Formats: sequence, C-alpha cells, structure tokens
Amino acid sequence: MSDKKAEFPVNKTEAEWRAVLDGETYDIARKGGTEPAFTGKYWNCEKEGTYLCACCGQPLFHSKAKYASGTGWPSYYEPIGSDKVVEREDRSHGMVRTEALCARCGAHLGHVFPDGPKPTGRRFCINSASLELRENQEEGETETTRP
Repeated sequence: MSDKKAEFPVNKTEAEWRAVLDGETYDIARKGGTEPAFTGKYWNCEKEGTYLCACCGQPLFHSKAKYASGTGWPSYYEPIGSDKVVEREDRSHGMVRTEALCARCGAHLGHVFPDGPKPTGRRFCINSASLELRENQEEGETETTRP
C-alpha cells in the first residue's frame, strides 16, 4: 500500500499508526491486508448501530445497510454517505478490483463488488479489523476522534 499521508485529512506517520492500533488492525487497515473469511468479529454480527473506521472513528456504514452475503466478511450495500468512503482501482494479487478506503484517514477497508442487493446492486465487502461498532448510534451523529 502506498503512502497516502498527503491525500487524506487525518495524517499520521506509520510509527504513529503503530502506536495507536493493534497489530491486526495495523496490518489490514494501514498495509492493505485481509482477514481470513468467517473469522472477523463482525461478519455475522446482527447488532444495530454504526460501524466506524477503526483508525480515525469516522462513521462509515450503518447496520441498516448490512446484509448476509455469504462471503464471510461484513457486507453493506452502501456507506452512510458518499463522502465517507473513497474508491480506487486495486490491481494487486493479479486481479482488478475496486478498493474501499476511509475518506478521512485512508484506511484500507476492503473492496467493492457489483453483485450486491437492491437498492444499489453493490457489495462493500469490509474487513472487521477495519471497523468498530458503535451500538445504537443513529445516522448523522457526530464523528469521534481517535488519539
């Protein structure tokens, strides 16, 4: 994963990210890793609330948009707002995919695929390690700030 420091509002050095994130979150969210299917804490979570970026606390997805995709990763048909997730081409691992990144800090969230349910037909396939669930938080509530 390239250094995206200058591209996003929340700018931290790799040392600063390492100091505030656990190893798994750092490897996935900051280095573009992927957790194994059916192992993340949110893949089958049915609690209501808002899923925040594990790195910077930006609200990303609401549980109302979450659905069981059968893939083993939390899946959503849309983010809370079009300004919350940035999409860009990912040509890693010999494939062409669309990577999903937090628009606030550039954290690698997962990938977006064109096989989701209505109303969007899109599947945001997201790593649990890149998320933090704030239970029962309604859409539009204020963002939180990470240290």
